[in-house]
Amino acid sequence: MSTAMPFGADAALLSDVTTAVKAAGVTLRDRYTSHARGVSLDEVVGEIHANDAAVLDVLREPLLRARPGSQWAEDELAGGALPSGEWWVVDPAEGNINHVHGMDDWAVTATLVRDNQPVLTVVHLPLIGDTYTAVAGGGARLNDRPLKVSAKTDLGAALIGTGQAKPGEDERTFRRIGDSVTAMLINGLVVRVSVPATMQLIHVAAGRMDAFWQFSDVRSGLVAGALLVSEAGGTVTDLTGEPWNTASRDFLAAAPGIHGAALKVLSPTA
Repeated sequence: MSTAMPFGADAALLSDVTTAVKAAGVTLRDRYTSHARGVSLDEVVGEIHANDAAVLDVLREPLLRARPGSQWAEDELAGGALPSGEWWVVDPAEGNINHVHGMDDWAVTATLVRDNQPVLTVVHLPLIGDTYTAVAGGGARLNDRPLKVSAKTDLGAALIGTGQAKPGEDERTFRRIGDSVTAMLINGLVVRVSVPATMQLIHVAAGRMDAFWQFSDVRSGLVAGALLVSEAGGTVTDLTGEPWNTASRDFLAAAPGIHGAALKVLSPTA
């Protein structure tokens, strides 16, 4: 059974979600240091888990309260379709590995997913104070400014990105990433390989980058960017060209003018 809600109800929720995500961002910013924390793998993983726990303590209750009856997707590294209904898909420290290593490309994200489609998202960058928001049918914004994807039509002029979704993926996935990067290096202008996905997808939504692809279905890294890009006028599909949803096994978000060319290059590696 569909749980569709009118656009106005989702838009009215945006203020409360933004407030909650910004409050969580203060917690994550206060934990930040400009030097790397942890030397051994166990120490690094411990720092990552501590970040997640501290932010979730601030974020979970306000989001569940803001949308009565909504549910919480517990595993941020999980993929695949969710059960029907409304789910909060949250990454309390998107780019946690960067945060722990003293880098500045990380964020707090919260996305409401309804029947496996993202319908509302907030991505907050605590260090610089920028907040990206989108509501399905209402456009995407950076703070108070509407976002629009790139107008490029030539893949050979495009800045394109990809990255791994999580540590320890299987060898086949790593080989597919390598093959696809090679193909895009040949056909595009510059390929950027980095993590996390959301920090590249906000650039696609803002027209600073032209496309992003990923061979993974880790939903917490894709739902926010998928909605931002689509609401900014971009095209979001899997690598067969079908519309993307949380059940899709791969991902491409691109400016419409280069989406077809990017799909042609990437689909043989899928």
